[in-house]
Amino acid sequence: MKSKKRKVHPRDYRDGYQEGYRLGLCEAVKRLNSPEVEACRPLKLMYVPQGFQAIDTGITEALGQLVSELVISSPETMLEIAARESPGAVLVMNGLHVFPENHLEQITEIRKLGIPTAIWFVDDPYFTEDTSVICQHYDHIFTHELACVEFYHDLGMSSVHYLPLCVNPQMFYPRRTGPQYQYDVVFIGNAFRNRTELFDGLAPFLQGKKVLIAGGFWERLSTYEELSPFIKDGFIPPEETANYYSGAKLVINIHRPWEGGQDNRNSFQLPSRSINPRTYEISACGTMQLTDVREDLSNYYRPGKDLDTFENPDELKYKIDYYLKHEKERRQIALQGLRTTLRHHTFTSRLPHLLNVLTAQV
Repeated sequence: MKSKKRKVHPRDYRDGYQEGYRLGLCEAVKRLNSPEVEACRPLKLMYVPQGFQAIDTGITEALGQLVSELVISSPETMLEIAARESPGAVLVMNGLHVFPENHLEQITEIRKLGIPTAIWFVDDPYFTEDTSVICQHYDHIFTHELACVEFYHDLGMSSVHYLPLCVNPQMFYPRRTGPQYQYDVVFIGNAFRNRTELFDGLAPFLQGKKVLIAGGFWERLSTYEELSPFIKDGFIPPEETANYYSGAKLVINIHRPWEGGQDNRNSFQLPSRSINPRTYEISACGTMQLTDVREDLSNYYRPGKDLDTFENPDELKYKIDYYLKHEKERRQIALQGLRTTLRHHTFTSRLPHLLNVLTAQV
């Protein structure tokens, strides 16, 4: 008995062709825009990760190319490793969340050994209640948030530097995905209040589209029952996030709120002016991004060229509808965003500035 062959719909051929064409263009962009790596510096650097893979992996891989010797330490063993290895400097990522109670005591003792210390805050300004204390125990402060540069200076820190975030292109890159990752519209992140308000306003519009909303606390939605078929609850690992970004036609980026009492510890009420890591990660996957606006966005990406923006739900609805119907334009903007990201916003292009500060003191 002959087995029946599955009938292939013409749309499947079309979608497969278009996806292959898109990936071919992305590969061409990647070949022509490989991130440049500066010469290796004669520096023994100790790095203390924060426990967030998407950033820590990018930093360790980049530093492995940029310094002559890299030592990795856990937050619990900073002092022990520094005393044994005698690095030329110590770089701590963020100093929040996973760091032990004796974090600052360890840093004080490391400085007594004559080892310069630096911290890169990448959750600013959402934890100023904590970072206002932490910063005073370090020699050099780096922050990805424009609003915090003057803040740390005013607290008496003399070496404060604006260092925007970026992306690891070995983790976030265009890739072929299965149908389980292919959506019209994707958003991945926790349900902060401004995000639930936006999606409550989008709920009727999203019906009939293939949508993914992934992350925690989405039961906060007023329209949860209506949107629940779209919701994937819980943390999405970085590699899987990259699969969803690569498989999407459009990815929405909504920055978290900075006001105190809204899922953060910004007791100094500093406004957010800088873009989040998601901005770089979406573009690195060669996918069209629709983002809300932060003050420094245009310093890194060109709205209307590398990505597009929205200011309210109605504008977002219009642009979702427009770009889903205009594939060529959507693809062109996504490719421009990929090109800009690879040229300017990788860890190998970002970290030399940090190393210049450290080596000037070593």
